[in-house]
Amino acid sequence: MAAGVCYGCSDLDLAEPAELAAARLRPLLPAAYQLHASPLRRARLLAEALGQPQVDERLREMHFGDWEGCRYDDIGSALDGWVADPLGFRAPGGESAREMAARVHAWLDEALAVPAAARVVIAHGGPLRAIAGRLLGLPPERWLTLDFGCGLATRLDVEDWGVTLKWFNR
Repeated sequence: MAAGVCYGCSDLDLAEPAELAAARLRPLLPAAYQLHASPLRRARLLAEALGQPQVDERLREMHFGDWEGCRYDDIGSALDGWVADPLGFRAPGGESAREMAARVHAWLDEALAVPAAARVVIAHGGPLRAIAGRLLGLPPERWLTLDFGCGLATRLDVEDWGVTLKWFNR
């Protein structure tokens, strides 16, 4: 997808071959883990290259509705509403960041209720922000500023006493 295009939940391919990305990420992953993924190809194909993911619709990227596939320049002043209310604004036919976070947090609550040695989540910027922000105790307006790089790994250690951000965007 070209730069400057709104593509949220559009089902695009990976920017690089899945096996190449998986080979780069494998050394960063724990020896044993549960693998979770968004159903969108750009996440699911990478997850499948790493193992057998549990695919969950709630991990898909935010839906930008009528804006999907449009250049931000063409959306123009309609973006002002999003800038004014980044959590509550919803593009026509889409969902808000708050709505996206609610579905992702429902997934997170279920995942954390089941003991696991480690979890690896292959998803997108929006869901990853919602997960990390919630785990780190950030208010929503702060987690929106987390900038997860495409094809990079971040490690959060979740313990009974709290969460530690070990590294970001490796």
